Amino acid sequence: MHFHCLVIEGVFEADASGAATFHESRAPDQKLLDEVQAKVRRRLLRALTRRGVLEPEDAETMANWAHGGGFSLDASVRIEGTDRPGLERLLRYCARPAFALERWREIDAEHLVYESIKPGPGGSVSLMLTPLELIERLAALIPPPRRHRHRYYGVLAPNAPLRGQVTALAGVPDGTPAADATGSIAAPIVTPSRSSEGTEEAPGEAEAILRRAARYAWALLLARIYEVFPLVCPRCGGEMRIIAFITDAGAVRDILTHLGEPTSPPRLMRARAPPLWEMQGATLGEDEAQAQSVPEYEFDQRIAW
Repeated sequence: MHFHCLVIEGVFEADASGAATFHESRAPDQKLLDEVQAKVRRRLLRALTRRGVLEPEDAETMANWAHGGGFSLDASVRIEGTDRPGLERLLRYCARPAFALERWREIDAEHLVYESIKPGPGGSVSLMLTPLELIERLAALIPPPRRHRHRYYGVLAPNAPLRGQVTALAGVPDGTPAADATGSIAAPIVTPSRSSEGTEEAPGEAEAILRRAARYAWALLLARIYEVFPLVCPRCGGEMRIIAFITDAGAVRDILTHLGEPTSPPRLMRARAPPLWEMQGATLGEDEAQAQSVPEYEFDQRIAW
């Protein structure tokens, strides 16, 4: 169990006018990292003891273990604020999945092999699993319901007052008034611009244009992470755009009928036993097998997934 954390090496401060100023901190030394590691270990063991996961005697024993008590902290990677490609590579590394599909290969129907680039505890790079063992390991990676996988703290938190200014300054190039040589950052200045008809746009209208353009940022993020652009039509290859969000049930039903799609949800198949139970049921009598048989439905959820 480990976490990938990106920490801003400094603090943002709001002046009297509300503009954000950045104060860079010194690089952390090993003594500071050891203090953070000890604090994390102490608080985590205390939380596990309070929730009844660990006995107090076991928590005290783990706290006195050598080599950090099983906890480690690495802060050797540092990305400059102007190194946007380097920051993107680091974020892609942190957001990558736990395994790569291209490293899986199937020996037969009951044996799968995963080739890792790093050796395991025994020095082997190959891991052999059965399909059920693979599903068991994948199920452990699924986060609990309504639990975010990525969290933002401090000035990057969703409700932070300075979040808008800090994120807007991420793409400001060097040499602009918003970022001077001393490292201090001021709020961006929105000046009136002229539209294609020659009329001058107010700052509020310019901000509205930026907000409309930001709606498509999710598509660019998906393209960078999964290398698939979701706004490209799979049929003609043209660019798709959002026209409207239809929530009226009658309008949705009419559109589905026009497209020839079903207007009612499919009937889902009831929960079924694991394959091992089916093999055990094969030895039952004919009457017992018919009693445990599953009725057929219009939609088989096993095929869909």
